Amino acid sequence: MSVFGAESRRDMEIHRYPLLVYTLVPLVALVLQAWLPRVVGRYSWFDLPFVVTVYFALARRNPMEGTVMGSVMGLFQDALSHHAIGINGIAKTAVGFLAGSVGIRIDVDNHTIRVLLNFALSLLSSAIYLFVTRFLLGLAIDWSWLTELLRAVGNSVIALVLFPLLDRLQIKD
Repeated sequence: MSVFGAESRRDMEIHRYPLLVYTLVPLVALVLQAWLPRVVGRYSWFDLPFVVTVYFALARRNPMEGTVMGSVMGLFQDALSHHAIGINGIAKTAVGFLAGSVGIRIDVDNHTIRVLLNFALSLLSSAIYLFVTRFLLGLAIDWSWLTELLRAVGNSVIALVLFPLLDRLQIKD
């Protein structure tokens, strides 16, 4: 199969997972995202709900499912943190839609492509978060693109480990 896609959408494999995986993996990601920054300190170099959103959006190859997954994960992440409700929801909704759209166009079963997409989408999510916070809400926040670059690298490293593990949980035909 070509890197840039199959002949038609039907030729691509759409990964399916048990319902338990769809519920437990996002729940564990949200709980760990709320708990780990309290343990490791103020700086968190990862965003587990983001990684899970990108994974399921790429695996399902459906922009609508990616959008719904991103919005739910982002809103719950905001509810469990000190952020205004909806900031992460907006960023993860856009990322989920884009990941699902990219999943239709190119073959995302290659680990290198998935990690590079994760890195690029992480930077895009940070840019959307900055735009919404600064320009739409008018909030002053401490911002460093170096920090966001390191967070994108951290998300990519987590994706390197988590994506193959989640691939093993899919339903085989």
